[in-house]
Amino acid sequence: MLEVWGRRNSSNVMTVMWTIGELGLEYQRHNLGGSFGGNSDPEYIAINPNMVVPAINDNGKVLWESNVIARYLAAVYGKGVLWAEDPYRRALAEQWMDWTKTTFYGGFMPVFWNMIRKPADKCDSVTRDAGIKTTAGLMQILDRHLCNRPFVAGDQLSLGDIALGPMMYRYFNLDIERPNLANVDAWYQRLCQRPAYQKHVMIPFGKSFDEWGPLEKAGADIQ
Repeated sequence: MLEVWGRRNSSNVMTVMWTIGELGLEYQRHNLGGSFGGNSDPEYIAINPNMVVPAINDNGKVLWESNVIARYLAAVYGKGVLWAEDPYRRALAEQWMDWTKTTFYGGFMPVFWNMIRKPADKCDSVTRDAGIKTTAGLMQILDRHLCNRPFVAGDQLSLGDIALGPMMYRYFNLDIERPNLANVDAWYQRLCQRPAYQKHVMIPFGKSFDEWGPLEKAGADIQ
C-alpha cells in the first residue's frame, strides 16, 4: 500500500493528498512534522534526508518533494486524467506548478506566517503588508490567465491546479483585503466543489498562532 508521511495541515502534504484523492488511491498516512515531531528521527531521515514533509513509499519506491510526488503519482496512476498524454498539455500544467513554488510562495507565505504561524508579538507587519500587496499583484496575473479557461491548464483539472489550490484555501480564508478577481473567484469555487479538495485541502487553520496548534491536532488521524 502507498504510505505517506506528513501532517494533514501542511500545504505541501495537501498537494500530495489531493492528488491521491483525485486518483482514488488506497493509502496510509502517518502524522509527522509540526507538533507531531518525528521528522528528525533516524528512521525518517533514511526516507527523507531533508527532514521535511511529505514523503512517500509506493511499494518500495521512495520519493520526497511534493510536486515530484504528485507528478509521479499522476504519471503512474492517472494517465489521461491528471497526466496528459500530450507533452505540451503536461507542460502547461507544470509551468503553474513551478510558478506556485518559485513565485507565489515567496509573495504569500510571509503573509500566512506573520498572521497565523507566528505569535502576535512576533508579527512583522511590514513584511506582512508587503506580502499582501505582492500577492494581490500575483493574483491579478492568475485572474487574467483564467479569463477564458476553467482551470489553469485548460478545460480540466491538472497538477497545476493541485499545486496552487492549497494556497488558495489559505488566501481566501485570511482576514486580509483582496482585489476583486472574478475569474479567480469562479475557479476557486470550482475547486471547492471537488470532494477530494474538500477532504484534503479545506482544513481549518484558525485565525491566529494560538488557534493553529489545537487545530493541527484536531482531526489529524483522518485518513
